[in-house]
Amino acid sequence: MNTQLKQIQDGLNATFFDREAEIEALLTGVLARQHVLFIGPAGTGKSALSSMLGKIVSGSSYFQQLLTPYSTPEEVFGVLSLKDLEQGRYVRNIDGMLPMSHFGFIDEIFKANSAILNSLLTLINERLYYNNGVPVASPLMTIIGSSNEYIEEGEGLEALFDRFLLRYEVQYIKESQNFIAMMKSKQQPFIPTMTLEELLIHQQSVDQVQIGDVIYDALAQIRQELIDEGIRPSDRRFKQSLSLLQASAYLKGRNEVSVGDLRILAHSLWENADQQGMTKDIVKKHSQDVVQSFIDRVNDEFNEILQLAVSAMNRERSQDQISELLLKGKALSSEVQQFQEKHPNRSELVQLKARMQEELLKLTSAVIGF
Repeated sequence: MNTQLKQIQDGLNATFFDREAEIEALLTGVLARQHVLFIGPAGTGKSALSSMLGKIVSGSSYFQQLLTPYSTPEEVFGVLSLKDLEQGRYVRNIDGMLPMSHFGFIDEIFKANSAILNSLLTLINERLYYNNGVPVASPLMTIIGSSNEYIEEGEGLEALFDRFLLRYEVQYIKESQNFIAMMKSKQQPFIPTMTLEELLIHQQSVDQVQIGDVIYDALAQIRQELIDEGIRPSDRRFKQSLSLLQASAYLKGRNEVSVGDLRILAHSLWENADQQGMTKDIVKKHSQDVVQSFIDRVNDEFNEILQLAVSAMNRERSQDQISELLLKGKALSSEVQQFQEKHPNRSELVQLKARMQEELLKLTSAVIGF
């Protein structure tokens, strides 16, 4: 993982208890330039976590607003210019408001009324704000929306709900130890920052993360299985989800997407709350990391070889057994070498191979020393 991003992620995890998934979502959304929605009861830290965007990226502009059914466009997009109004032009002073911000947090976003909704939809989707009919390009990267509840059918908010590529349910702290730690905590841990320029470099690097055919094949299978269950995320949503996969891989320090990164799509491909469970099951089935499973198996087998070798060294006339174990270890090392050639971008395999070679060298010395 990039050291700077890891330090920021660790700092956020130390500050917000039992929020690892939401913090990963926040950073993934920012790296991918996508929008994130947090849904859950009051008092779960949605606002506090979302507001960190304005602190961890120095030099960026941040906008925050709580919506009510009575909120007006002025609260989000700025007041009308009196000078222009005198001349019959409806021009808003958008400086310092959402259209001119890099990040925004809109609390109770589903309270947006029709006077706000249309402009909000265009801004979120196209990064444009039409000021008196004139399109103004917005620097907006990510909006974090929050709500205490899901939308209901017929409210006319389906398009707004669809604009959020990542959606997370935020619940109260589950583990007692985390709850106790939260209660005892007094001093907020230090959270490192990055500059806006550094973030832009990270985002450009995310765009260069490779996506192999195995990932596209898995996405096609996931799509078909979702359709079979009556879940139909749009083609646009699948296309946008590629940026999430790239950001997920980059956040973990890789320059190629692995099947394990598909797990984040469990928070993206469902259309309503009832579909979450089935979507999660389908995505999980296709997100088993073949490389990690291989590493886990090899580690288990190699550790067993080492344990048997140590045991054999403590007994007399054990050279033949140690030699046999050495051959098994070398065969396993060759298997790792061949597997690593098929997955050259997985640093974990390089580390595993180096560790095995070191231990096999010790074992060879032990055989010669007998």
